Amino acid sequence: MSKKSRIDELKLETERPDFWKDQEKAKSVQKEISELEKEIKTWSDFETEAVDLTEIVSIAQSQADQDLLEDAGKKLQSLKSRFNKAEIQVFLSGRHDKSNALLTISAGVGGRDAQDWASMLFRMYVRFCESREWQTAVLHESYGEEGGIKSATIEVRGKYAYGYLKNEAGVHRLVRISPFSPNQLRHTSFAAVEVLPEIEAKDMEIRQEDIRVDTFRSSGPGGQNVNRRETAVRVTHIPTGIAVAVQSERSQAQNREKAMRLLASRLYLLKLKAEEEELAKTKKIKKAAEWGAQIRSYVLHPYQMVKDHRTGHETSQTNKVLDGELDEFIESELKLENKR
Repeated sequence: MSKKSRIDELKLETERPDFWKDQEKAKSVQKEISELEKEIKTWSDFETEAVDLTEIVSIAQSQADQDLLEDAGKKLQSLKSRFNKAEIQVFLSGRHDKSNALLTISAGVGGRDAQDWASMLFRMYVRFCESREWQTAVLHESYGEEGGIKSATIEVRGKYAYGYLKNEAGVHRLVRISPFSPNQLRHTSFAAVEVLPEIEAKDMEIRQEDIRVDTFRSSGPGGQNVNRRETAVRVTHIPTGIAVAVQSERSQAQNREKAMRLLASRLYLLKLKAEEEELAKTKKIKKAAEWGAQIRSYVLHPYQMVKDHRTGHETSQTNKVLDGELDEFIESELKLENKR
């Protein structure tokens, strides 16, 4: 179905007498209409701008106006840059690609080095989100005894957040001279990244008798108590053993609400993996790679290189990557995924 056809279909829905009875659904429909209209306008504006530039170049050439040609060249480069950024959204057509994302970073085996590596990844992803003007909030963070983090869950709010981040899931490997080694030895550290689409609790069947809710005090680095009241919430899904914790909000009720959304997202992933395994048995689809597959290596010694093992894309600009410049890696994987 084309975007224009989808808009027509949604607008017919808004004309129903009972449209505003379910206000949440009504707002969702209006939001979808607005987003689709914006997407159509974006591509229409590109076409108009390209036609206008063609005419300007034609005039400049006929009049041998070098200044006008140079100005047109600058405008063309700007158009290309904006077009390339918009083009990648063509590959983001998955069911949840437009959703907010829940990103969890967990340190692997390796003690202090692994926990430091997890904190480096944490910073990298926060910087990437900031570059796209997405909002981030740390839902839960477990600190290492000597610095770094054992695990952290970040809520990322922004259009296409899940679509852009979903392929970052997997194991990330770091090779460097350990800053904690008195003998300056080279060390390999691992950290796992999990990325989930944000799923509303009401969209997953979660029975109240299947969950246990515990409260505790939010804490900071080194075990420091930063909240004297038990506002942090841990929700455990008894049948699966899945446990989630949230401590980002000041009130227990808000933390519980976010914890339920996080639990719904984890249960959704469990359901998705079960469906994929069932389909794989019938050989109708190729079973998806496990979330634990190593996807990328970051080498800081004896040479500088970041390499994605799925696409082969690599760069020697390690500092830029660790500072959040992930677009090339993410776009390469999205394009490869589209070809599969």
